[in-house]
Amino acid sequence: MMKKNIKILFFAVLLLVIFASVEKSAGQVAKLPTAWTKVAIESKIPFPDYPRPQLERKNWLCLNGKWDYIGGKDVMNALNPSKPINFGDKSEQILVPYCPESVLSGIERKQEINMWYRRSLEIPDSWKDKQIIIHFDAVDHDATVFVNGQKAGSHAGGYDAFSLNITPFLKKGANIIIVASYDPNDGRAPSGKNGPRGDYTFSSGIWQTVWLEPVNKNYIKNIRLMPDLANSRLKVEVNADAAQVSAVVLDGKKMVSEIKSEAGTTFYIPIKNPKLWSPDEPFLYDLKLTLRSKNGEVTDEVTSYFGMRDVKLGKVNGVIRPLLNDKFVMQVGLLDQGYWPDGILTAPTEDALKYDVEFTKRAGFNLIRKHMKTEPKRFYYWADKLGLLVWQDMPAIWYQHEDTARTRTVFRKELKAIMDDHYNSPSIITWVPFNENWGAFDVKEITDWVKKYDPSRLVNGNSGFNNNPGYQKAAGDPGNGDFVDTHIYIGPNDASVPDDKRAASLGEFGGVGLFVRGHMWPVENNAYGYEPTKTALTDRYILLLDQVEQLMKYKGLSVAVYTQTTDVEHEVNGVLTYDRAFEKMDVERIKEVNQAVINEGKKLK
Repeated sequence: MMKKNIKILFFAVLLLVIFASVEKSAGQVAKLPTAWTKVAIESKIPFPDYPRPQLERKNWLCLNGKWDYIGGKDVMNALNPSKPINFGDKSEQILVPYCPESVLSGIERKQEINMWYRRSLEIPDSWKDKQIIIHFDAVDHDATVFVNGQKAGSHAGGYDAFSLNITPFLKKGANIIIVASYDPNDGRAPSGKNGPRGDYTFSSGIWQTVWLEPVNKNYIKNIRLMPDLANSRLKVEVNADAAQVSAVVLDGKKMVSEIKSEAGTTFYIPIKNPKLWSPDEPFLYDLKLTLRSKNGEVTDEVTSYFGMRDVKLGKVNGVIRPLLNDKFVMQVGLLDQGYWPDGILTAPTEDALKYDVEFTKRAGFNLIRKHMKTEPKRFYYWADKLGLLVWQDMPAIWYQHEDTARTRTVFRKELKAIMDDHYNSPSIITWVPFNENWGAFDVKEITDWVKKYDPSRLVNGNSGFNNNPGYQKAAGDPGNGDFVDTHIYIGPNDASVPDDKRAASLGEFGGVGLFVRGHMWPVENNAYGYEPTKTALTDRYILLLDQVEQLMKYKGLSVAVYTQTTDVEHEVNGVLTYDRAFEKMDVERIKEVNQAVINEGKKLK
């Protein structure tokens, strides 16, 4: 009997080991893999490219890769802890910067709430006597950073970058970095589709690149660039302690302009006969900024780029329209949600991130509406470089009427931080504070504030103000900002018309679906309407764009945003499948009609 019990126990243990092994490996089996899934899973250092193209230095260290990880609602509270958790020997490993809900992270669990990350690192000898800055490009939502057991700092905000000077906490040899991240996903902070009333898989924790950078005590913390076409110059602000700044503008290797000024002040760089940035010709100037001490010693040097372009409203044949470089450009775009079946909010690789931008351009669109999320700065770099206009949404808050002193303050703070983060990107031409009344409050006031804070861009205060979630009262049309914007599914008929101060935008329309077996998320799939074949869907799209052209010519429509770039989880109304493996329309025919409508717009005088 004893032998029999031992035998049963042995097999029970063996089965547990097997199941544990299967469960662990299953965590790396994607429900719907992409062409980049395998590369991402096997990557030792995901996203190895310099993450901040408009403020670039030569020396840096990417901290993406495997970190020790402990997470879950029952582990030590990760909200502003005073000390780090004791990892012991019970930790898992997570692949940063993929969120723990994603298959790419190696964790793939839902709503961890409390997340703890740990890794060891050594500071290169060549960085001796430097200030060491650690950068987090996005952590959702509250992050606290410990270095060698000491609290180095904290940050709240899921979509904006933050940095900490960790020099005082470092030592020679191995250093231990621990990051605590807390994200209840309770709708009381900006979360967009990634929230309790959002449509898709939650995501949380570290979801963009983590990296180190050595700098001198006086260094350039940030720059602010604004093109001023009317005066053929670039407005520049350099955030650094008092020091001399020299700025050199380059066209390739040819020097265009050079000026010396002081950090902490606003100065202007003349750009004679500027080459303009547009989707047709996305020309970018290079910019080199050098910081010098009073004795002339170089304390910092960064490279950047900028595009000379101007965005405003104006009348074209008596109709208010958005003007790019004083000309009307019909904006034909895609609603781009930036979700991935393997990485959720994080693209699996740089090539994948670039692919969506390249595809949009290849299909003849000139606009991306980045919907309810932000992207890594390299996404906007590709939009800048390849030539795509961008409307940038603010991720929605969901419970704006609860604890208003806190929740609304959190929203306003993060809205400003997101605008600061992406201020220099020439591709971003419009800010969208609210979408379809989701989480909307003080819409008129916030629309005015955004316009005042960044007068170089347009503002669409409440895109799709005609739609509203049933659980709250509609804020409706704010009556100000730069657009009258309705969403019409399937549309486009009954789209907005311009008024005497604002242009007309169809912020969302279309949403026509196509089922593609083998390329759908394993849930019940849906769309606003359906076509049975690729050819039929292409024909339907062309008909919709022909109608858009009529609205542009005779009803004053200036913007049309089709839903959407890709399928997203249950939604099958993308131009691409969710895995980006199948083009659901004939791209050449789509490009042809898109370009035809855009070219007809150029004829309006």
